[in-house]
Amino acid sequence: MARCETCGNDYDLAFTVETRDGARHVFDSFACAIQRMAPICEHCGSRLIGQGVEADGHWYCGAHCARQEGKVGVVDHV
Repeated sequence: MARCETCGNDYDLAFTVETRDGARHVFDSFACAIQRMAPICEHCGSRLIGQGVEADGHWYCGAHCARQEGKVGVVDHV
């Protein structure tokens, strides 16, 4: 069994996520993986799950939040 690095649960169905830099992380649920790994909007604090915009090395949940932080020319894509 493997121990989730977010909640500490020792779980036989845990899974491993490997990042671009080769770091490996073990979780017992997607919720724990999201809590540990999902970027956070630098304006409103939302977790970015499958969306988001990056501007000048900063992450936002959408163009609106990026513009609120002074980023120019940022648009949401659909």
